Amino acid sequence: MALGLGGLAACSPKSRQAPVGAAPSTALDRDAVAPLVAAMTTRTLKTLSMPRLAEGLTPPTNHWFSGLVFGDKPQPVFPLPVGFGLTSSGFELWLPKVVVSDKTIGGEQGPRLTMSVDGAKGAVVSAYDDTSVVVQLRDSAGAGVLELRLVQGSPTLALKALKDATLTASAGTFSAAGTAWQATVGETVFGVTGDVTVADTSVKVASGRTATFFVPPKGVGVADLAAKVKAVTGTSVTYEVGSSEVTTTVHYAPGPALVVAMPHHQSSLVSPGGPLGSYESVFGPLALYATDSLTWRAKRWDIRTALDLSKLNADERSRLSKQVTADVASSKPYPQDTYFGGKSLYRDAQLLEIAKAVGANDAAKTVKDRLTAALQRWTEPKGADARGTECFVYDATYRGMVGLQASFGSDEYNDHHFHYGYFLYAAGVLCADDPALTTQLAPVMDLLAADIASPTDTGYFPQRRTFDAYASHSWASGTSPFADGNNQESTAEAAHAWAGLALWARARGNAGLEQEAIWMHSLEAQTALAYWLAPDMSAFSGFHHSIIGIGWGAKRDYATWFSADPAAVLMIQVLPASPSAGYLGAAPDRVGAAVAEAVGSGDYAKQYGDYCLLYSSLAGGDAVKKALDRAPSVAGHIDDGSSMSYLLAYLMTR
Repeated sequence: MALGLGGLAACSPKSRQAPVGAAPSTALDRDAVAPLVAAMTTRTLKTLSMPRLAEGLTPPTNHWFSGLVFGDKPQPVFPLPVGFGLTSSGFELWLPKVVVSDKTIGGEQGPRLTMSVDGAKGAVVSAYDDTSVVVQLRDSAGAGVLELRLVQGSPTLALKALKDATLTASAGTFSAAGTAWQATVGETVFGVTGDVTVADTSVKVASGRTATFFVPPKGVGVADLAAKVKAVTGTSVTYEVGSSEVTTTVHYAPGPALVVAMPHHQSSLVSPGGPLGSYESVFGPLALYATDSLTWRAKRWDIRTALDLSKLNADERSRLSKQVTADVASSKPYPQDTYFGGKSLYRDAQLLEIAKAVGANDAAKTVKDRLTAALQRWTEPKGADARGTECFVYDATYRGMVGLQASFGSDEYNDHHFHYGYFLYAAGVLCADDPALTTQLAPVMDLLAADIASPTDTGYFPQRRTFDAYASHSWASGTSPFADGNNQESTAEAAHAWAGLALWARARGNAGLEQEAIWMHSLEAQTALAYWLAPDMSAFSGFHHSIIGIGWGAKRDYATWFSADPAAVLMIQVLPASPSAGYLGAAPDRVGAAVAEAVGSGDYAKQYGDYCLLYSSLAGGDAVKKALDRAPSVAGHIDDGSSMSYLLAYLMTR
């Protein structure tokens, strides 16, 4: 990855190395993926508008700042606790104002500090690293005027002048505040410190010099915070995977930096020192610290190929044997797109495991043969030369793997982790059963793994395309053409992607990639609970729902992209409820309210009702028995990524 210039350059390769005890390196580096890419059919399926990316950078689809790069006009982004936007001649900075309604927790744009920069006529993203991005303002000739670095979790905006620069505020007059200067716009106070000359609305920075804008929390003065403000020049992330938990650390150079801890960080924060204040946000209070690094822990959850059916009694085994035989016999042809096709492959992988476990040998052979043939077809590197579906191409323009029959905007890089997680999980299950198949499937499966989770930026793929270490969850939109930032709806499919990645890495003997997948799975599960399935809503009076459907950079909605049915809001946080989704049962006291809201009177015989019924079994008490009694009622409403066999097996193993 090409990284920054001068004082705003990212950390050196040496500073990005993992400390002793961190996860080992993986085998998806540039040398490994180059020949695999060379063997693929190469094609760009859809042209994306990408006018604001510096030459030489890997396109950052699915990032929190993707809206700065893609689209005819730049979109606002939300590094927290502040919002940031580009203007035609400079930039804007603001503190979002939390506004709550029945179905939305929103961060409205607060009073803005709008700074025009003399000579600036446009902007490009010129560098990015693990949790920060550099935006270079340029003149009409394309020469750099100023560099701005946004850091996730920091109320600061560091800048470096590439030539003598004058910035002028459209509102607010700067006055001295100790060693800094401050300007008040509406009810928000903004500070600036560094190598600057300030007069009224003007801030001047000499060529090669740096300065930092910042927004203190309520109750904290600019003068009091100024001494702790440093211009961050780069960030990196390291992690450690233990037997029962994972530990994540975001490093800031130079430290200490001003950063906020989100609620999921705060629950297990490791020695950040005393908080300096707090900001309101759509996620809850954000505690401010001055620290060299932000470290927190998350529970590690088991990642398994199959449900454990070893303790079923004879009657249960007999019932499942009959059901899995029927489900295998009634299976329909595989869909040909990457989403529904991938779901069907995963469905069959679970039918295979159930059939094996209960002794339905004929059904097991039938479904294994079908699954094997389908995965072999999908993983032909040159399949796209011969047909228009059930194959992938490598997109050399936007640097990724794309299925020829697009669905849900997958040709715009939407939802790749959702789609490819099903393929990886199915392949991981099949190859655990038949290791001889691994080598045959590997050339394309390794590239799907690299597409969504390349441990480094190889030039062929961005680093961890969808996964955001600081926010600790994934982003689903490829280009993020939204004023509220990027978003994610299906937390369950995101966690499922990393479980599938772990199983595929395990089948490949790639210990480093498996460790990375376990780490991402743990964090995705942590935030799925914290912000979607079991969120703390005590700060949001007026929001009348127990779960969230879509999480954005600047808001949270009780909604889905595809249905207004309350059952859909719950279902999309549950499916496919894989054997690796143990975290779904982590908050049994929250299950009842979510299910009641989803199905009302308790009629599960409806679309999405099967997953609502499955989730209801996690409430404790006699919930499992009730769910088993009701299971026959949803026979005509089973999701295409599941089966009656899987629903029964899941309930029998609670």
